[in-house]
Amino acid sequence: MNNYPRWKVVFISLVALVGLFFSIPNFVSKEKQADLPDWWKPMTLGLDLQGGSSLLLQVDLDQVVREQLGAIMDATRIALREKSIRYTGLTVQDDSVFVKISNVEQITKAKDAVRKIDKGNLDVVESGKELTIKFTEQAILKMKKTAVEQSIEIVRRRIDQLGTREPSIMRQGSDRIQVQLPGIEDPNEVKKLLGKTAKMTFHFVDESVSLADARRGKIAPESKVVSGSDDASEAFYVIERKSIVGGEHLTDARADFQGTEAVVAFRFNSFGAKAFGKATRDGVGRRLAIVLDGKVITAPEVKSAITGGSGVITGNFTTESANELALMLRAGALPAPLQVVEERIVGPGLGTDSIAAGKSSCLIGLALVLIFVLATYGLFGLFADIALVLNLTLLCGVMSLLGATLTLPGIAGIALTLGMAVDANVLIYERMREEQALGKSVMDTVAAGFANASSAIFDSNLTSLFAGMILIWLGNGPVRGFGVTTCLGLITSVFTAVYVTKILILGWIKICKPTKIDV
Repeated sequence: MNNYPRWKVVFISLVALVGLFFSIPNFVSKEKQADLPDWWKPMTLGLDLQGGSSLLLQVDLDQVVREQLGAIMDATRIALREKSIRYTGLTVQDDSVFVKISNVEQITKAKDAVRKIDKGNLDVVESGKELTIKFTEQAILKMKKTAVEQSIEIVRRRIDQLGTREPSIMRQGSDRIQVQLPGIEDPNEVKKLLGKTAKMTFHFVDESVSLADARRGKIAPESKVVSGSDDASEAFYVIERKSIVGGEHLTDARADFQGTEAVVAFRFNSFGAKAFGKATRDGVGRRLAIVLDGKVITAPEVKSAITGGSGVITGNFTTESANELALMLRAGALPAPLQVVEERIVGPGLGTDSIAAGKSSCLIGLALVLIFVLATYGLFGLFADIALVLNLTLLCGVMSLLGATLTLPGIAGIALTLGMAVDANVLIYERMREEQALGKSVMDTVAAGFANASSAIFDSNLTSLFAGMILIWLGNGPVRGFGVTTCLGLITSVFTAVYVTKILILGWIKICKPTKIDV
């Protein structure tokens, strides 16, 4: 104990100073916080403290299945034609694709051809001349899980491009996504942004048939009728079902101007550029429809091959709508539409009241603990009090350094940490009393107190740390905020109670050279 390593003293002191340094922004005014560099900022306040908006979104998983069934129907048509199998009545109804094979002798051949479309994921049931094609239960579950995961990622990208600081985006249940936006008091812009799927495809217009004939059913199976958007020049278009390229191959999209007209400039990856270049080379003179979320936004004539992998989208855009479309195309298309099922707005006034109440509870709790420890252990209680105050500032510093978000339950975690922080000191001091009662010297008493109490301190805090980590792993929102502050508080409390207190006691012994300790 007399030869406590100098490097440990230096290391513990440096850790404490770094923690204190990063805690400083939390104790300055908001005006001064704005002038601080990005790497030296206070803790980020959660929705319940800062105010903002909370949206609960539901993923339309039925739409995902319907779209995949539509793709299976198109693939079935191609597969049967390749095998020269005649059929009628190819339709999608509910959760199945139905097709009637004209020649009963070709049923087995047709079933084999259909199964190969998506091997292992399709159930093909024969009933007379009719085949019923459905996805397996496992395939549907996987499809829905993937759709929700993709939706969360796309929502995150779109929110990030808005510049919202510290948004919280997490899955809730099997088909819902919770989006919390601190500081955003009007969520209408976000709702508008998230309410569009932004699924874009490029199709050639089928001008071999008139729109009137197409609407009477006189249309080839390879074509379909789609409506035009509000800004399109026509109400309906006849386009080829097969797209020449999709929006998933876009690498960039930006709002731009052609003269005074707002447009969206886009660029494809190598695969998209090759497919787009070949299609426009072969389709010079034809109209190319750009379809967004099932509606044609524009259908200009291809005047020459577009081989550079880039182009522009026109369509009576305003600057705002061009920026919005470009943002959604950069972020990617949602696999399914999202519906807002719950909307909650937290005013900044409520957050201010919560912060004030949280501060009051922490300060009152801190004051009571400080007084109790000082009254119980005297000078050694003062050492514990110094460590406790340092613990609070270190906790603020660590949360600021890690960019952790402070929520109202997080403040409760801090208050709980302050109450638990002196447990280690109580164990050490009570052990010192027992050692001193055995007639040991001052240095031996202190050494034995720290050595014999350490195992109990680390074991008890380790089990609490595991519980907090489970809260972070399995919890969300408020539960996770409580878990974060609790875990960080346990780490800082062990550091200050064991190591900082030890240095303070050793320094006192070295300076005062007492013959007995009053603990």
